[in-house]
Amino acid sequence: MHALVVDDSRTMRTILTRTLVGLGFTVTTAEDGQDGLDKLAAGPSPEVVLVDWNMPVMNGIEFLTHVRRSRLYPNTALLMVTSESEQSQIVRALAAGAHEYVIKPFQPEAIADKLSMLGVL
Repeated sequence: MHALVVDDSRTMRTILTRTLVGLGFTVTTAEDGQDGLDKLAAGPSPEVVLVDWNMPVMNGIEFLTHVRRSRLYPNTALLMVTSESEQSQIVRALAAGAHEYVIKPFQPEAIADKLSMLGVL
């Protein structure tokens, strides 16, 4: 299983990578949405992408919109992992294409639970 982590925080990329590796994933990381799109295009196609909302260059909502418009990744689960906690923000992320939403800070079990719900784990 392969995952892509898209987050501008090196610390968060490390935390998510460790969590995912512990769940049996190989992980590729990207520093912003554009870097994430580049990594997707380079392959391999991940089973899941975990993406932050607030990033430079291209934010998480823009990333989700691009991925959904491309239609190249219909079987890739998209999980928004962000500190944005308002209900309107959650609705906006889901409307942009996120399948699930995790609010930072989180426990590693929350990631495992969401991946299980998505059928990725």
